[in-house]
Amino acid sequence: MACSEEFIDFVYSQIKDTGTVRAKKMFGDWMIYVDEKPIVIACDNICFVKMLPAVRDIMADALTGYPYDGAKPHYILDIEHREKAVEVIRALLPVIPYPKKREKKPER
Repeated sequence: MACSEEFIDFVYSQIKDTGTVRAKKMFGDWMIYVDEKPIVIACDNICFVKMLPAVRDIMADALTGYPYDGAKPHYILDIEHREKAVEVIRALLPVIPYPKKREKKPER
């Protein structure tokens, strides 16, 4: 089950003050970018963030899960609690790298 448009709109409304937020549909679910960094994976109306040392203390009581088959475990971000979600995103922004630019393959 993919995320609903309403859920993605809600995520946006909760974290819009963290920077420039955009969502991109990928493989049936969504990647939420903040300041062009991939911060949140939204799958099945659940938000996931990477389990990184920068958020270990903030997310100490968080549930964990797998956003997709074959993924490493991620923290489940309780997006309904806006203040904590914003705190997590602000902690992740300095440590999440920008995506690497892909080279365009020559046309055949």
